[in-house]
Amino acid sequence: MAPKIETVGQHLYYAYARLGQCDAAKQKGCEKYSPIHFMIMNKLYKGLNTGTMSVRSLYDDEKLRMKVPQACYYCGSRESLSLDHLVAKKMGGSDDPANFIYACKTCNSAKGKKDLFEWYQGKGKIPPLMIIKRYLKLVFQYAEAQGLMEAPIENLSDLETPFRLDLIPTSYLDLQSIDYWVYPEDYDGERIGAAEISVKK
Repeated sequence: MAPKIETVGQHLYYAYARLGQCDAAKQKGCEKYSPIHFMIMNKLYKGLNTGTMSVRSLYDDEKLRMKVPQACYYCGSRESLSLDHLVAKKMGGSDDPANFIYACKTCNSAKGKKDLFEWYQGKGKIPPLMIIKRYLKLVFQYAEAQGLMEAPIENLSDLETPFRLDLIPTSYLDLQSIDYWVYPEDYDGERIGAAEISVKK
């Protein structure tokens, strides 16, 4: 049963907790969720709300990025790569290195200034989990810096942000349709996988 969501912060916590649930299942190669995955989700959501758990920093993502091949984050192509703002600069995204990812010319042009989830929704797909993790961390940073975490959820559509908060998924029902990472077709190296739950001391 989904918890009662009253604030933007709770919406983001629940979205991240459901992402953690999906991540745990995908790392084990599960085709469907088991009770342990729901326990992970509930524990993470409660921990984020009470402050006993936290979203891991983008520093951890940078370490992971060093392990993956230099290729388009969206399609895995190694051709015509450039840096793309994950949160579009034209929509208010920053030039902070954390907001840059590799994108091929085709994907960069197609995404343009669209919100990440808006763009993928138009393609009938969902972003790979590692992109969603990075995107959500940027959203958390922005929401905390702008004092939006306590904003009432009913005002979600009225908030002017660089991203579509209303499109951030709070469930990942079809595990088979979600990629963890998009690798180049010729990649034969080690596949990454990293837990994203951090408990405060």
